[in-house]
Order: sequence, then C-alpha cells, then structure tokens
Amino acid sequence: QVQLVESGGGSAQAGGSLRLSCAASGDAVSTRCMAWFRQTPGKEREGVAAIWTGGPRTYYADSVKGRFAISRDNASNTVYLQMNSLKPEDSAMYYCAAAAGGYWGPLDRRSYSYWGQGTQVTVSS
Repeated sequence: QVQLVESGGGSAQAGGSLRLSCAASGDAVSTRCMAWFRQTPGKEREGVAAIWTGGPRTYYADSVKGRFAISRDNASNTVYLQMNSLKPEDSAMYYCAAAAGGYWGPLDRRSYSYWGQGTQVTVSS
C-alpha cells in the first residue's frame, strides 16, 4: 500500500507560480511511476505530468508543456510539480498518483492505483 499526501495548493495570479508536493509513505517513489492529475467539476480527471522509473522519464500534457515540471526527491520520498506561468484554466483540484503495475500510458488514469486526497489550485486573471 502507498499513502500519498498532497500540499502546496492555493491561490495565484495569472502568470504566477506554485509548487505542489506529494509526500509518499509505504513505498519508495523511486520504484514507482508517479503522476499528477487534475480535475474540475463535471470533467474527467486528466493527466498533467508523469515521472517514470528508468531515466527518469517525464511526460506532460500538451496544455502544460514548457510551463510545468515534475520531479522527485528520493531522499524525502516526495514528488513535486512546479507550475509556472499559471493560467486561469489551470484552476483545478490536483491529485498525486502512484502506479501499481498496469500500463495504459503515463497520463492515463488507469495506470495508477493509489491516489492522494487532492489539493486545490485557483488561478485568477
């Protein structure tokens, strides 16, 4: 079992930055594929960024490429999402996720079995 706790959400102005953190326990993030997803009311949860083992390799949704960066710190067992040049459309609940073996693609929610409780990000124009 993997437990995930997100933090770092809040409010920002358009063009600003936020950094989300995902503290993991129960397993090492270095051995699992990890990702950030986001969801707004009435919409599907969408993959934003993923970091996979073996490299590490990173993947990003087209909507955030060049603005967001996912990273992990193995020593603290934490995954981060640095969000720069924020836009109002980035406003959502952001969730950290950990994979458990199945593979449907790095930004496909079916690849992930463990989820945090989410942290809200609100970007104003």
